[in-house]
Amino acid sequence: MFADLDYDIEEDKLGIPTVPGKVTLQKDAQNLIGISIGGGAQYCPCLYIVQVFDNTPAALDGTVAAGDEITGVNGRSIKGKTKVEVAKMIQEVKGEVTIHYNKLQADPKQGMSLDIVLKKVKHRLVENMSSGTADALGLSRAILCNDGLVKRLEELERTAELYKGMTEHTKNLLRAFYELSQTHRAFGDVFSVIGVREPQPAASEAFVKFADAHRSIEKFGIRLLKTIKPMLTDLNTYLNKAIPDTRLTIKKYLDVKFEYLSYCLKVKEMDDEEYSCIALGEPLYRVSTGNYEYRLILRCRQEARARFSQMRKDVLEKMELLDQKHGHRVPAAAPRVHHVQVLQRLLRGAARR
Repeated sequence: MFADLDYDIEEDKLGIPTVPGKVTLQKDAQNLIGISIGGGAQYCPCLYIVQVFDNTPAALDGTVAAGDEITGVNGRSIKGKTKVEVAKMIQEVKGEVTIHYNKLQADPKQGMSLDIVLKKVKHRLVENMSSGTADALGLSRAILCNDGLVKRLEELERTAELYKGMTEHTKNLLRAFYELSQTHRAFGDVFSVIGVREPQPAASEAFVKFADAHRSIEKFGIRLLKTIKPMLTDLNTYLNKAIPDTRLTIKKYLDVKFEYLSYCLKVKEMDDEEYSCIALGEPLYRVSTGNYEYRLILRCRQEARARFSQMRKDVLEKMELLDQKHGHRVPAAAPRVHHVQVLQRLLRGAARR
């Protein structure tokens, strides 16, 4: 289409600047550099990178990215060629290949349109729906993976509620136990005064023993409270610091995930629109002028995917650390529980005396 014209199609760059450059990549064992190509003759004047695959020479080098225009291979111009022809040119080169490109200086804020924002809202709503409800409402579900982190968040909420109930119950119990120990102390003081003033030696001795017993109960009770208090402090730290911090991280992760899904859906919609128009023999304006809008979305999708991968890694590390703290807390509490049981036996013995 473009090779037959006597003039160049003016590109509509949408105000996005480009910077020329070149990069030399060493091919992998499969004779690949790790990119997929889009555009080209006969409908688009530009050939561009659609995707850079993970752990490939292009990804490890990091120079080129999705949306960048390819202008040449090993010094040979690719103007007017199809993407299949360019792929063959790259494949024919063995070892190192030099890619000439125009770097797309895209601002991700340009890609964050109202459409993307609405898609994020939609994904957030659909995420909490069952498949049957979503299908009944005619809402498509973009599923990235079986995301176990969402279930982990639900488990975290249940654990937080359990710990909150345990903490409140323990606080009330300790408060009541402290008041009870003070009551025993008051009894001990009263019996001590009675014993001192009692003229009968036998009765005086009995009252003094009663006073000592009640004071012992109060003393052991305070020791019991000091033993249990660190356990309560650990629960409060876990409940008020560790869990909220992890919950906030997961919510940030979900926001990044929905943004990535929104860009994936936008790319799919633009692909379908392009294929439909080509099938009708009416290429889109954006395609015939360089497809810069599509390339901007490709770049945004790549950057959103990178943020999503990093955020998912961070969340998994935090969840693992939280599980380790939770696992260590139970064995650490075992000696204290044993101490509590010993103190309880001492209290019962003191009460029988």
